[in-house]
Order: sequence, then C-alpha cells, then structure tokens
Amino acid sequence: MLTPAFDLSQEPDFLTIAIRVPYARVSEFDVYFEGSDFKFYAKPYFLRLTLPGRIVGNGSEQGSYDTDKGIFTIRLPKETPGQHFEGLNMLTALLAPRKSRTAKPLVEELGASEIPEEVVDDEDFDWEIEQTPYEEVSESALNPQCHYGFGNLRSGVFQRLQDELSDVVDIKDPDFTPAVERRQKRLAAELAKFDPDHYLADFFEDEAVEQILQYNPWWTDIYSKMTAFVEKSQEKENRAALVSFSEEEKYQLRKFLNKSYLLDKRACRQVCYSLIDILLAYCYETRVTEGEKNVESAWNIRKLSPTLCWFETWTNVHDILVSFGRRVLCYPLFRHFKLVMKAYRDTIKILQLGKSAVLKCLLDIHKIFQENDPAYILNDLYISDYCVWIQKVKSKKLAALAEALKEVSLTKAQLGLELEELEAAALLVQEEETALKAAHSVSGQQILSSSSEASDSEDSDSTVSSGNEDSDSDSEQDEPKDSPSETVSSLQGSFLEESSALLIVDGGVCRNTAIQEFDVSQGKPLASSRPLGPSGPLIEELGEQLKTTVQVSEPKGTTAVNHSMQERDSCQTPNN
Repeated sequence: MLTPAFDLSQEPDFLTIAIRVPYARVSEFDVYFEGSDFKFYAKPYFLRLTLPGRIVGNGSEQGSYDTDKGIFTIRLPKETPGQHFEGLNMLTALLAPRKSRTAKPLVEELGASEIPEEVVDDEDFDWEIEQTPYEEVSESALNPQCHYGFGNLRSGVFQRLQDELSDVVDIKDPDFTPAVERRQKRLAAELAKFDPDHYLADFFEDEAVEQILQYNPWWTDIYSKMTAFVEKSQEKENRAALVSFSEEEKYQLRKFLNKSYLLDKRACRQVCYSLIDILLAYCYETRVTEGEKNVESAWNIRKLSPTLCWFETWTNVHDILVSFGRRVLCYPLFRHFKLVMKAYRDTIKILQLGKSAVLKCLLDIHKIFQENDPAYILNDLYISDYCVWIQKVKSKKLAALAEALKEVSLTKAQLGLELEELEAAALLVQEEETALKAAHSVSGQQILSSSSEASDSEDSDSTVSSGNEDSDSDSEQDEPKDSPSETVSSLQGSFLEESSALLIVDGGVCRNTAIQEFDVSQGKPLASSRPLGPSGPLIEELGEQLKTTVQVSEPKGTTAVNHSMQERDSCQTPNN
C-alpha cells in the first residue's frame, strides 16, 4: 500500500484534509473517522492519521474529488467548535500509530538469529561456505560514558564504520573516548587552529562581513509577523500558520520512520542543548551563504557544531555559546565576533517561532547532509531522530529553551583566545604606522617648501638681471642707431673686408681653401680662403677680432663697429 501525499488545514469549526491520489480507483474508496482516528483507502493508497483533536460525524461532513488534480478533499466537523488543533503540519507525528509508545519491541524472541532446520530447505544451498555472523557489541562491554548520537543513545557504531566516519568527525575512537577527554582534545585542537592573522584581517577589513550581516534569512520576516500577531493577542492561532512547508519538505516528512523516544531527564536535557548547538551552526551557514547552499555547506555545519564533530555533551547553555564562538573564529572563511552574536540572535528567533520553524531548519540540514558523502551518516546519528522528535515536543519546552538562551551573554574575553589583547596590540601598531607616515609626509613637505623657496629666489635673481638687461636695451633704443638690417649688413661687410685685407697681406703665399663661415644675415656658409705658412699669430688675432665683431649686444651702436675697424687697422703689419 502507498501512503499518499496529504495536507491538513482548519477553520474554527471544521478540519479539512486534502489527499492526493492520482490514478486511484475513485469508484471504490472508504473513509473512516471517529474521535482522533482517521482512515482513508482508495486502491492502491492507504492513509491512517492520529489527529491532535477530536472530530465527530454529525451529518455536516462533506467530501469532493477534483479529477484534474486527483485530490480528495474531506471536510470534517470538530467535536468542540472553536478548538484549535495544534501541529497539523507535523506530518510524521500524524502518521504515528496511537498505541506505539516505545522504539523497542516489548517482547523480543531470544535466539532469533538461529535458523530452524525446517526453514532452510533449499537443496542448492552450499553448506560448506564458512560464515561469520555479525555479533552486536553489548553496551556493558563498552565504557558507559562513551555514548553519542541523539540523546546519547548510540554506541559501537564506529567499530563498524570507522572508514566512513573518519572524514566526518574530528574525534578518533569515540567508542573508547570519555566525554571529559573529548572536551580536552577539542579545546586543544581549537587553540592549535586559531590564526591571529586571519582574525585581525577580518577584524580590520570587514566590508564583506558587514554585507553578510545585512542579509535577512527566511525567518526574519516570519518573526516580524509573529511579533505583530503577539501584539494583537493572536499568537496561538496564527504562529503555526506562519511557517509553511514545500512539497519537497512534505515528502521528506512522509519518508521518516515514526517512532517514540523514552528519554530520562538527563537525556532530554542533552537533546535540547544539542539542538541549540546545531541550530547555531545552521544559522551561521545560512547567513554566510545568503541562503544559497554550496559544496561547503555540510562541512560548515558539522565543523561549527561540536555536537556533530566531537560528539560533545553539554551541561549548560553558556558552554554551548562559548564553544560555538571559538569555532567560528577558528575554522570557517569569515571569522568575526559579530557573526557569532548574529547567529545567536537568529537562533533565539527560530526557537521563539516554535517547532514548525525548528523542523524546517532540521529538514534543510537533513537535505544538505543527505546530498553529501559521507556527511549523510550524521542524519542517522542525529538529524533524522531530531526531525521526528521535534514534532512531538510541546511548544512550551521550546519557549523555555529560547528564554534560557536569551538570558545568556557572551564576551570576547570568555572565548579564551586573547582577542582583546590582539586587537589592542594591532591598534597600537596601526597608530604607530599612522604617526610614522605623518612624520614622513611632514618632512617631505618641508623639503618641497625649501626647494620651492630656493627656486623662488633664483627666479627673483633672474628677474632682476633681466630687468637690468631691459634697462640697457631701453637706453640703446633711446640712442640714435641704424635699423637692424643695416647693422647686420655693416657687420657682414666689415667681416668680408677684413678677410680680403688678410689675403692681401699674405698675397704672395696664399691659396683659396673651402673654409665655411657663417652668413649672419642668410644663415648660409660662405667660402673664404685660408693662407698657408706660419701665420699663427695672425689667426689668433683674427679670432679675437671676430669675437669682438659678432657681439651685437655691445653698446654704442656703430661706434662698436668703428672700434673694431680701428683695432683691425692697428693689428695689420706691412709686408714691405
């Protein structure tokens, strides 16, 4: 028989059950309901529910069938009109048989592993094959402190699955490691893993962390709506309706094997404490990934939860929060104390929303672990049992758990990682570097100012000299002189006359050579002749005369030209 998909909703006086039975034989179906029992049969589907309240058949019940969607809708009156049925979305709990109260059979046949001779009658069976039957390790053979799993009800698992579980948990040989030793090893591993450089980098460069803190997960809006309902005194009727489950989540709920848990007070307290620890890790993961799961999600959740990674047991809520804070600052990518406190506040909100919100988180964790190898083993040890157990927990217990968590406070000093000392030392170094940079900038500005003053003084000197030159040129312009073209022509003529006079002096022993001289007016080379023989003194005197002639900036205008002509005549030596 197949268990169909179903959904329950309620009105003040009626309970509505929608059952999806595609391809069912509609002409043959049976419905039975009495008190809190409800049964439905339509081949090949069968559904049996144990309702949280009582219903009655008084003639006002109704039923309909949608052929397009294949959904039966049955509307049943409540025995007490106006009564609110709590937990209608806890599908696994609704599927529970009413009389099932224990996870173990009340009567167990001893020696059931022995096969009677009359059962084995297969002639082809090879009796010569050597068989080694699995022997369950009795709990008395193990250390009574070496338990783990949901409610510390499991033991001996690692003896069979050591290879698979070695990549899931950090603890080695948990079957033979007492709880006290586990805690000591965990604290030592966290101290060895803590990286001050990584922490300080996230502390000073916190742009990405601030962006993560601004993200609003799915429970934020629901919590705001619940707060509004509380103000209107409608909390009890509307809190369960605020959290809805998807079709995939409903399918997960139907697949769980329903069972009951016999937990003493110590085990029940351990289950509640471990639930807080798991929810803290889930809130951090959801916020950091902004609701988009990735390949690291399973690693983050199990690494941040000592319950899942070290099979830790707890004695109070404050130890849970301290352990979570230490692991956030040691293992994940973003290591900031603000993320610890944000996950802490998110967990309080989820617990205050009730078991529907907690169940939704557990279903998400179950899906993440189920898709990850080998993290799926943690579903068998913890998460699957939590998904079934939470549906039967009273809402008052979760509310008390939220209040206990709300009363706890956490500081950086309580983490035992010397965070305040690290931050103070880093800030001191930062201030020294800032002061050093400021000193360098001041010295650089002084150097620039001194160089600028020197350049200003040079500019003022050049300005004074240029002013003197301008005054000299102005005095020259005041005196009568020829035009610039006439001055250049006169200079050129005197230069050529001087060259010809030199040729006459050495006329008997000279020959023309192609020596280039510069034409002052045209900027072209001129051809002149150079005498041969020992005429060194004449060449030197000629060079001095040329220097005197080319100096146009000499004052007195044409007087300078006449002076050069006189010097030339006085320097000429007769040949005769």
